[in-house]
Amino acid sequence: MKPNAQINRSPGTATRPAITRPPTSEERRRAQRVLLRMPVLLHLPNRQEPLSAQTHTVSQNGAMILSPEPLAEGTVIALENPRNQKRVDARVVRPPQVAQGGTLVPVEFTTPSPTFWAVFFPPAFN
Repeated sequence: MKPNAQINRSPGTATRPAITRPPTSEERRRAQRVLLRMPVLLHLPNRQEPLSAQTHTVSQNGAMILSPEPLAEGTVIALENPRNQKRVDARVVRPPQVAQGGTLVPVEFTTPSPTFWAVFFPPAFN
């Protein structure tokens, strides 16, 4: 291109129209998920011994837990992080899904607990 040459653009080519698609599930998330496999203890109502499980993914708001037993949607549990002995109340937010090695149980903290997992979370997209 020659120096000082002008580019002729039609009025409609300078900007792109806004995309009007619905946001993806990743864009709707309140916090990023982190793949983290670590042991956890699930303290269930009416059960003396905690259930040993492990995380699949974690976020600042909860986790996806790989549990040897399914937990019903709406069940409130005390989730314990054995690495730092912290406990937080959590609620099962959807029905569990059968997975290899157990069932995937999605839980959400009942109160904000951003430091429960003791890991750094990347900022959310939105």
